Amino acid sequence: MSVIDSIRSQAVPIHPEGYPFIGAFALASLILFWLWSPLGWIGTGLTIWCTLFFRDPPRVTPVREGLVLSPADGRIALVRNAVPPAELGFGNQALPRVSVFMNVFDCHINRTPVAGRIERIVYKAGKFINADLDKASEDNERNCVVIATGRDRIGVVQIAGLLARRIVVFVKEGQAVVAGERIGMIRFGSRVDVYLPVGVKPLVGEGQISVAGETIIADLRGDDSARTFRVI
Repeated sequence: MSVIDSIRSQAVPIHPEGYPFIGAFALASLILFWLWSPLGWIGTGLTIWCTLFFRDPPRVTPVREGLVLSPADGRIALVRNAVPPAELGFGNQALPRVSVFMNVFDCHINRTPVAGRIERIVYKAGKFINADLDKASEDNERNCVVIATGRDRIGVVQIAGLLARRIVVFVKEGQAVVAGERIGMIRFGSRVDVYLPVGVKPLVGEGQISVAGETIIADLRGDDSARTFRVI
């Protein structure tokens, strides 16, 4: 294997959504170099950050009926029961909810937590408050996706944050998806909520780091009891 082939094999793929932004950052850096070289180096650093933001690494997804996977990279911000957004059509009963907060350094590609069919996609305009806050689930701009797995329905809500100004969806209503498949992204800091069926116990704890398409956050079959956690 040549050096070039070795580099290619280890390079993290970049999602096409990022190319216009990376190009704009790179062009701005060249202009800043022409104006004053220290500014150019700052622009170069921001260009590298932008490239990393749009990275789209492959994931090793566990395949087993009933597993619910994290839809996003980031920190488990909240694990609690909450009334889901009306756009999901799940009613007014509080459901188990797992919220994953993504900072500006996390990979922002979102993945489906389960295999099934995209039953509904509803966008709702809103505010851009800190996505780490509980009330962001109600107040912020969001995109709601319902995935039907057969007997169960899972709700995935992409929530914009302080810096996020665009929620991108890669799937359509009626489309069949497999667990871990890419379903969208939120640009520049945000959060994703997963609403589970009544009685399903989340298997993650607040503060835990999750990996999209790999970390198991619940088991619809109920084979695993609720877990306790500690910080070491």
